[in-house]
Amino acid sequence: MFARILLRLLMMSPLTLRRLESNTRLIANPSRQTMIDDVMNAREAIVTKTGALAAWFPSTDTGRIPKDTYIVKHGPSVEAVDWTSPNAHPMTPEMFDCLFDQALEILSAKRKLYVLDRSVGAQEQYALPLKVMTDSPLTSLFADTMFRPCFDRAQHDSSKSVFADQPFTLLVLPHDPLRTENFEGELRIEHGAIVPRVVAMDMERRMGIVLGTKYLGAVKKTLFTAMNHLLPDHGVLPLHCSAVSDNCGETHLFLGLSGTGKTTLSTAANLSLIGDDEHLWSSDGIANIENGCYAKLIRLSTEKEPQIYEAAFGSRSNVTNGVIIENTMVYPDGSVDLDDDRLTENSRAAYPLSFLENTVPSATGSHPQTILFLTADAEGVLPPISKLTLHQALLWFLMGYTSKLAGTETGVIEPQPNFSRFFGAPFMLRRPHDYLDLFQKFVTAHGSDIYLVNTGWAGGPYGVGKRMDISLTRSLVTSALTGALESVPYREDRRFHLFVPESCPGIDPMLLNPERQWSDRDAYARRADALAAKFAATFEKNFGGTVAEEIARECPGR
Repeated sequence: MFARILLRLLMMSPLTLRRLESNTRLIANPSRQTMIDDVMNAREAIVTKTGALAAWFPSTDTGRIPKDTYIVKHGPSVEAVDWTSPNAHPMTPEMFDCLFDQALEILSAKRKLYVLDRSVGAQEQYALPLKVMTDSPLTSLFADTMFRPCFDRAQHDSSKSVFADQPFTLLVLPHDPLRTENFEGELRIEHGAIVPRVVAMDMERRMGIVLGTKYLGAVKKTLFTAMNHLLPDHGVLPLHCSAVSDNCGETHLFLGLSGTGKTTLSTAANLSLIGDDEHLWSSDGIANIENGCYAKLIRLSTEKEPQIYEAAFGSRSNVTNGVIIENTMVYPDGSVDLDDDRLTENSRAAYPLSFLENTVPSATGSHPQTILFLTADAEGVLPPISKLTLHQALLWFLMGYTSKLAGTETGVIEPQPNFSRFFGAPFMLRRPHDYLDLFQKFVTAHGSDIYLVNTGWAGGPYGVGKRMDISLTRSLVTSALTGALESVPYREDRRFHLFVPESCPGIDPMLLNPERQWSDRDAYARRADALAAKFAATFEKNFGGTVAEEIARECPGR
């Protein structure tokens, strides 16, 4: 009851909030400079030579915690969520209320609280109002970086928004572990004790809690998951992708899990960035969900990723502007070593989109001309690029094959073959056809060209072969986006049901055939057959009998 009463108070004015606790100083919608100053005063981060704020977290907090992420099971969510998914962990409303009560009790004792009113989504009709409450100025600064300002009521009609009736309220307590005495038998056990970290979402009441984990990505992924749940009810497709506009004004999408190259490939010099990681596709076109970038830093170089490097470390040198770098090696003199992975492979930089040179101010675009599925194939058997028919594209979108890369989740220390439906399974928890049918509808209506791009390994599996050279991938992507692959001859890969170009301008044809990259052709065949068999087994287990035959027959191994 207390949680529901205080939730209503949270949706009221800052003056009302200030009356909650006389010993708490509530800071409503602070300036960016105030948050930066408070981060340094609270010693949540130090300033590097380039002016970035460097923060470090325990090894348990360097990636997402999917095993300890829960969805409240009640109301329409009972039918909408695919509870058979290994990523859909149910929670009762009663347990969520207990967590919410605990979070509010902890927050009420804090000396400072930050409350930010923001918006999730650049398209007003589908923008979700957001209220973030936290005691951490670093978390507040991150939320300010990643989410958009509220739409100006004087210039916009809030009645146009399908979510205007109720904002999403997120409580974030990164420094306080979950008090577990009331949750025995309810939450996950590890090493004989309840895990003291939890992320929980109640989609029906639009509430969320991040408790006991300092990983900043948990904040943005909680809201992305919420949007993925809410948007399909309005005929809108959420996508885990980056989006760009070319010199002709055409829009192109890059779908893929973290580490597959979305951020890197979308920041090419000849492309303007619509958004880095999360978008929606509606009848009006593409719109960014975020307002910032959350880029991987490990082995980032000025030569291969100049725009990202410039945004995080470049011309703003010695100016503290709120760039956050987390879990990156920093030496006592303030210099940064991006090649040192001893802390984690998942080091990150968070910065506003405006820090990049080439962006689309509206953060929106037309219906995509080209869609690229990025897969980091750790088996080293997929071609560097393939063209997909509609049914092939639906199959690969449904399966979302890639490799889970080191550091993106706690416990992942080297690439692991992984099927992540829609290239974002941990965040897309509705029943599969809710996403698949919308994707088919939009692609059919707008005739998007679709390619599969392997940004993983060639010449052998992880540990034997080498990672695809980014220069090669950029050249192939450029050819796909400019239409240069439309007129080249193709061969059919019958094992994986792909159409592989036999030539590409400026590329050695041998590089287009993965088998020719292996020194042992028989070893390639065994590895490729094993992956195809894994495709067939995974498809049968998860989607057998539920997908149209014209899609099912495009599955490798069938």
